[in-house]
Amino acid sequence: MISASQGRLQDRRPLSIIDIGSNSIRLVIYEGLARSPTLLFNEKMLAGLGRGIVSTGKLDPEAVTRSMEEFRRFRALSDQAGAERMYVLATAAAREAVNGPDFIHRAEDVLKTEIQVLSGREEAHYSALGVISGFHPANGIAGDLGGGSLELIDIDGETIGDGITLPLGGLRLQDMAKNSLVQAARIAREQLARAKLLKGGQGRAFYTVGGTWRNLARLHMEMTNYPLGVMHHYEIGIESAANFLRQVAKAEIDKIKGIEGVSKNRRSLLPYGAIVLQEIMAAMQPSKIIVSALGVREGFLYSLLDKAEQKADPLISAAEELARLRSRSADHAHELVEWTGKAFAAFGIDETGDEARYRHAACLLADIGWRAHPEYRGKQSLNIIAHASFIGVDHPGRAFLALVSLFRHEGVFNEAAPEIRGLATPRYLERARVLAALLRVVYLLTAAMPGVMPRLKWENRGNGVLALVLPAALADLYGERPAGRLAQLARVTNRRLVLAVEGGPSMSVK
Repeated sequence: MISASQGRLQDRRPLSIIDIGSNSIRLVIYEGLARSPTLLFNEKMLAGLGRGIVSTGKLDPEAVTRSMEEFRRFRALSDQAGAERMYVLATAAAREAVNGPDFIHRAEDVLKTEIQVLSGREEAHYSALGVISGFHPANGIAGDLGGGSLELIDIDGETIGDGITLPLGGLRLQDMAKNSLVQAARIAREQLARAKLLKGGQGRAFYTVGGTWRNLARLHMEMTNYPLGVMHHYEIGIESAANFLRQVAKAEIDKIKGIEGVSKNRRSLLPYGAIVLQEIMAAMQPSKIIVSALGVREGFLYSLLDKAEQKADPLISAAEELARLRSRSADHAHELVEWTGKAFAAFGIDETGDEARYRHAACLLADIGWRAHPEYRGKQSLNIIAHASFIGVDHPGRAFLALVSLFRHEGVFNEAAPEIRGLATPRYLERARVLAALLRVVYLLTAAMPGVMPRLKWENRGNGVLALVLPAALADLYGERPAGRLAQLARVTNRRLVLAVEGGPSMSVK
């Protein structure tokens, strides 16, 4: 067996999932089972199995033939990647079509594994788990729009409430409406009247799951010139969403900026996805629309974790993995977390729960760009962090994480990346500068190696003076360079600071 690359975590065993939907079939190979799963390989085909199922009751015969050919390829790719386990999930079209059982039997022969045909309730459950796994925490109604069905389910933290499956998937709605958008709106309104749970979502978030809604969100990003092309946790205000959906629902998609980035097979379904979302907004009156990049597949993986693993913070888990893979010392990264926490306490800086989480993650990520040329470490780190496949973090929080690394490498008053700075709240921007200033001080004392930080301490010297004290055994680290960095920290925090050696000299920096 070929040994794993050093760029991969050595304690992970690959696994694969094939998701057989009404419109698309996707193979995803994961590095391993983890709280924040990492993709090794990802491929899909738009098979259109559910096209015409309303009128014929059967899976599209051409799509069935194409799917079998693709299954052979997916099996080979999974084996090639060394996946130790393959899971195959099938949803609405396969469970409802007259020839669905025959299709499943043939597919099992090709894939050489059992296929789990999910009921509507199971599909909604796994979709809810996907949203739960991706947000910290989720609170609202999640809607998973596929080709054949729409699953709606109430989520509050880790609690899954009422749910319902409706025949409003894009392909199915297009068939039922006989390509009439007016009819589609009427059908969607009638079906959604059955979803009493939507009333309980008033004033809460609506989480969109599924390829059609992700493509709509991507177009909204293009239309509004949004500066960060990360889909997960992209938020759309109600007024902006209403105006945008109104344009798409009129089938004026060819005029929309960025439409060339959507495959032609997907474009015809966008108006139907827009119509369903319009009717949900009318019935639910949510506070905002939030895009989830995680759905049934990720929810299924989440269900395989034990309870302790499920409770782990996905952002911190991912940051810890990057610290192990890319920093000079993962132990040093963890020392930063504890040391900056004590520094914030010494400076009287309070933190919300999310702010503490984001500081924790920023410390773990602080050194991942060290292999780059010194002049580009800040920009490279910012780009990696801003666009990383993190979950459990909103876009302002993502901007905070990226800016900490930029400021840590290029100076706390650096004005680069205005588009990312524009995503951070004023408070996050201030905190990013403070945290980066602390990192710039301590890296000059540790050389990015563990063992020094636990020996440094902050002392209140009275009269508003705060001292960073080195033990006598580390007196040789005392000098002008760290004192200069401490002066920057003093300016950022508006504090009087001193660099001192225990029982020895001190250097006032303000």
